Amino acid sequence: MFQENISLRPFHTFGIGVQAQSYASFTSQKAFKTVFAKAKKPVFVLGGGSNILFTKDFKGTVLKNDIRTKRIGKRKGDKTIVHIGGGVNWHQFVRWAVKKKLGGVENLSLIPGTVGASPIQNIGAYGVEIKDVFIQAKCIAIESFTYKGKSIEIGDVLIIAHEEAEFGYRNSIFKNELKGKVVIVRVTYALTHRNHKLNTSYGAIQTQLAQMKIKRPTIENISDAVISIRQSKLPDPKKIGNSGSFFKNPYVSLATLKRLKKKFPNIPNYPVDDKTVKLAAGWLIQESGWKGYRDGDAGCYPKQALVLVNYGNASGQDILRLAKKIQKSVKQKFGIDITPEVNIL
Repeated sequence: MFQENISLRPFHTFGIGVQAQSYASFTSQKAFKTVFAKAKKPVFVLGGGSNILFTKDFKGTVLKNDIRTKRIGKRKGDKTIVHIGGGVNWHQFVRWAVKKKLGGVENLSLIPGTVGASPIQNIGAYGVEIKDVFIQAKCIAIESFTYKGKSIEIGDVLIIAHEEAEFGYRNSIFKNELKGKVVIVRVTYALTHRNHKLNTSYGAIQTQLAQMKIKRPTIENISDAVISIRQSKLPDPKKIGNSGSFFKNPYVSLATLKRLKKKFPNIPNYPVDDKTVKLAAGWLIQESGWKGYRDGDAGCYPKQALVLVNYGNASGQDILRLAKKIQKSVKQKFGIDITPEVNIL
């Protein structure tokens, strides 16, 4: 059941050469409860390993979520409910949904990771976020704690509905109040089976569809377009270790934007509400001179400055040192703080 002193290099997309003192996988909720009860503590539950940077060996047990169930539930109006196991590969789920003619997640094609991780980050791309389709997450408690005045014990099942999830930009209750307290074993989404609301507002999608000579796109066309865009800009983790976007795009006030525009008139910005705009962290990093930078095997990807990469044998500390240098540089040039999107252990 358990393996000792196992390399975690194959189990996370950065490909850092660290070890876990103990390792096991689970394929069902019952199996999870069994291995968790016997595991050396502390326990870290790993999904696709696409949003984590290991900076040292893990003293304890790493449990790999391999619950890969997919079930189509009830239809209601234009929506179909689907229940997906937390260990299902995210992109494989998206393509499965597209094949079933179910819409709502096609813009999120080729995002690395698992279904179980999707609500934690409130993953998003090209105008769509998980909160747009999320119904609820089924969780198992791995700690005793109090939630909404109720005592939760290890092994208890907790259902977190949309209104409880506290979704924000790359944020949720799972990154805050429930962090380290629960494991997501199943996620329920509402997808459209008719009257799909296609989101082609991003220029990159419009350009790609035009190149594909598609004027009336289907959800499959949009998925294909997003895949092409992402493959052109982002490195394949199987070839170059990375976790996709390393930093979050910062939010700033309109007053801050006005100040920045005086010195940097071409700074990209995207309205969030009538008081806030989102800046492109990749542009800030690029303009600070880091795009294509390499120090040993740690680097900043030449095609997308937002992506930090491991060219082979970089340590987690190497990547972290580079990230801190980039943060300091961006702060000095723009007066803006950029924070990691990646979880650092």
